This record gives sequence, C-alpha cells and structure tokens, in this order.
Amino acid sequence: MNDWESAIQSLSKITIHSNPKNQPVTIHGVPDDLKCIGVGTDAAVFQSPQVPAYAYKKYAADKKEKVKSEAEVYEKLGASPYFSKCFHAHDDILVISYEEGPTLFDCILQGIHIPKQVIMDVEDAREYVRSKGLNPRDIHLKNILLQQGRAKILDVSEYIQPGNDYRWEHLKKGYELYYHLIDGKPIPFRLVETVRKWYNQRNHHFSFDDFSRKVLNLLYKNNAHD
Repeated sequence: MNDWESAIQSLSKITIHSNPKNQPVTIHGVPDDLKCIGVGTDAAVFQSPQVPAYAYKKYAADKKEKVKSEAEVYEKLGASPYFSKCFHAHDDILVISYEEGPTLFDCILQGIHIPKQVIMDVEDAREYVRSKGLNPRDIHLKNILLQQGRAKILDVSEYIQPGNDYRWEHLKKGYELYYHLIDGKPIPFRLVETVRKWYNQRNHHFSFDDFSRKVLNLLYKNNAHD
C-alpha cells in the first residue's frame, strides 16, 4: 500500500457541497486526523499529519468529473518546478504533493514582500504550459504560492478550457504599476475581499484603468481613516 492511501478512509467521511454564484464549497464531517488547508469553489484541500507530504483535493459531488481532467493536465505537465506532482486520482479525490508557503493572497494580507522573481516565474510557467498544448488560465492570488522567493502554481483544473480570463494579465499589470504603494504593508481582509468581489463582478465592458482608480480610491480612504 502507498503511504498516501492511509488517509483515504478518513477522507471518505467528508462531504463537500458546491454553492451557487461561484461561492466556496461547504464542508461537513472533517475527522480529527485531517485538517482543511484550502477551500475553493469546486473542492476543498486536506492534509493528514500522518502523511504530511501529500495534499488531498476532494471535489463536491456534482464537480467530481473534474478530477479526471485535472489528473490529465498534471500528466501532460509532467515534472516541473512550477507545479505540484500528482500521485493518484480516483472518484472525487486527487492526491498531489503538499506545497509549503503563503499564497500571494496571504502575502497581501500580511504585508509579506512579493519579489519580482515570482512574476517572472509565473510568466515562464505559462509559457511552459502552452508548450504542453494547454491553456494557462485561472491564475490568481490564491493559486500562487511564495516558496523561498519563487512561485509555485496551484490548481491546474482549468488548463483544458479555451479562452483567456485575463486574471493573470491584470494581476501582472497591477503589480508593475501599483504594488510599490502597498509593498510590505498589511492590507485589511475586508479591503482585499471587497476588491476581489468587485473584480469577480466585472463585465464585457471592464476597464482595467477604471478598476484601478476605484481600488486606489478605496485604499486612500482606508489610509485616511487609519
């Protein structure tokens, strides 16, 4: 038996429900020998202290068809310093390597410096993804880890989908133009969540410049109250 299999029985006790309007999943019945380390809109990720080298991504019942497609993406990506390694996929569970480090979302909240090397790494990773015949999309603050000054990208499930969601392009542009204004400064969660919700509500007439002005105005108002 592979060592990662020791957590499968406990994982079977967990129920994951998806929610409308792209809201995070709801989790029920997490046993004491597992801890939740991430929550998304399709799945939640767990870790077992007994086998800490692995992360277990369990999908909601109505989303589990994504397990097979995500495993296929990992197989096409192969060994890469930019992505996790996939060990197993079955039914509603994907077993991947556990990756340490804060997400860029956490870095913004905690005021942890995000070096330019991270941006360069993501650019290189996107080129690598394209070279494998895949489409690098859905790359955002919660899907990028800061790992010893370098980038590690999580969640490759949308790389088989067509089209460009422009999430990364907007993040990169925001970093280049405005990151110096908040570099090293913790940003309140309510502000970051407000910006995230605004961005997720964007439409076909979205203007990055208008959005940036709206965000800067929010930051200036917050600083005025501090």
